[in-house]
Amino acid sequence: MEVKIINKSHHPLPAYATPQSAGMDLRANLEAPITLDPMARVLVPTGLFMALPAGYEAQVRPRSGLAIKKGVTVLNTPGTIDADYRGEVCVILVNLSQEPFVINDGERIAQMVIAKHEQPSLVEVDVLDETERGAGGFGHSGTK
Repeated sequence: MEVKIINKSHHPLPAYATPQSAGMDLRANLEAPITLDPMARVLVPTGLFMALPAGYEAQVRPRSGLAIKKGVTVLNTPGTIDADYRGEVCVILVNLSQEPFVINDGERIAQMVIAKHEQPSLVEVDVLDETERGAGGFGHSGTK
C-alpha cells in the first residue's frame, strides 16, 4: 500500500523506527516554540498533508515516553484522520503535568498508525442475542 503525502515542513517524512513498529513519529512544524502550560491544550501543526486509500484511516496516538516523562499526551486519543481528509495533519496536545512544557520545532509529539477499517451496515432490531456476559459493563469481571 502507498500513501501519497505532501511535506511542507522542513523535517523528514515520518518513518518506522524499527521493522516491526506500528506507528511513525509525527514532528511539530513550528516557526517558534510553544509553551504548553499545565492543563492547557494546543493544536500543533506537522506540515504534512496526505491522501489515504479508501478503507484506511490514520490514528494519531500519544508517544508513551512523552506521556510518562512529561505528562503530555494527545487529547482526542486516538485522533482519526479519514481517507477523504486533505487538510494539514495537526495534533491536539494537552499538558496533564504541573509544569509548563515547551514544544520545539522538530520535536516528536505523537505517533501515527495507519489502520484498515470497515463501514458495516447497521440493522435495527428489537432484541439482541443472549451472551454469558449480558449487559455487564465497567468492572463486571471483578478485581482479580
